[in-house]
Amino acid sequence: MLKAEFKKYTLNFKRPGGTSRGVLHTKDTYIITIWNDPNSQITGTGEAALFRGLSADDTPQYEKQLEEVCQNINHYAQNYKNELRSYPSLIFGLETALLDLKNGGKKILFPSNFTQGKAAIKINGLIWMGSPEYMQQQINEKLEKGFDCLKMKIGAIDFKTELSILQSIRKKYSHQTLELRVDANGAFSPQEAPKRLEQLARLKIHSIEQPIKAGQWDNMAKLCSTTPLPIALDEELIGISQPASKNELICHIKPQYIILKPALVGGFSGAQEWIEAARQNQTAWWITSALESNIGLNAIAQWTYTLNNPMPQGLGTGQVFANNFPSPLELKGDKLYWKGL
Repeated sequence: MLKAEFKKYTLNFKRPGGTSRGVLHTKDTYIITIWNDPNSQITGTGEAALFRGLSADDTPQYEKQLEEVCQNINHYAQNYKNELRSYPSLIFGLETALLDLKNGGKKILFPSNFTQGKAAIKINGLIWMGSPEYMQQQINEKLEKGFDCLKMKIGAIDFKTELSILQSIRKKYSHQTLELRVDANGAFSPQEAPKRLEQLARLKIHSIEQPIKAGQWDNMAKLCSTTPLPIALDEELIGISQPASKNELICHIKPQYIILKPALVGGFSGAQEWIEAARQNQTAWWITSALESNIGLNAIAQWTYTLNNPMPQGLGTGQVFANNFPSPLELKGDKLYWKGL
């Protein structure tokens, strides 16, 4: 007989995180623990990583639904994939906790060469928004550590300033030496987007995430068909939970890439459905984390390794939070290793 409980936990940023939606100081998350009664020595831990203002399941009923799941865990453990499609972060937390419990509560969910410390995952370096000086400082630090793929968030400060920062990087590093990705978080209007994409394309940018706001399928399809640089859908995927709808979106928009955040798209099972739709439509993809704690990040990293995607992945390192949980992950240069707890 399974038992479950959850606890809310607030993560504090070491330094406020700048995004086009505003500055983040804290992030609430929910830790789910599952065990077999009466043997409560072995527990499975997962993270229902709700992202306020972004997750499709950011509703006033969220904690009530989480309570319902924990009270009826034996039912939901069997039926979560269908019954919780409108709560993607709950699916992510449940999948993680159930896998952890099944594997003995050792935080090894997907045993592989990665969890044996024999292999690593190459990641991109994330550049947070802020003053030009702060952004330049982050860029220098990442390059010194050996990153050859950087992702820069744009759309919060003046575009000319952001463009000049990118131009200064390109003067020092060619596109063969340094891959540059940008993430606009929907900051451009459909009218201004084509010109801005042209300006970015001149700098040999690898790709741009979500140039315009989600939900404008026709405008995004037009952009993807005429763009001078590859477009990656990110927020566009949030709230699309049925396999048929996922396929419909990709067929309609025909993006060059999709970016999968398990906590936002229905856990590993939901992300796998997107991967299948992408494969059928010759759309490429990579995995990104979404400010989960080290509990969720550990799960995403292990799963990501099993997918054998050679591109640099967008995984965080948990280092942005002052009060994070102990992490089995370790960053060496631009590679993420599993060192155990």
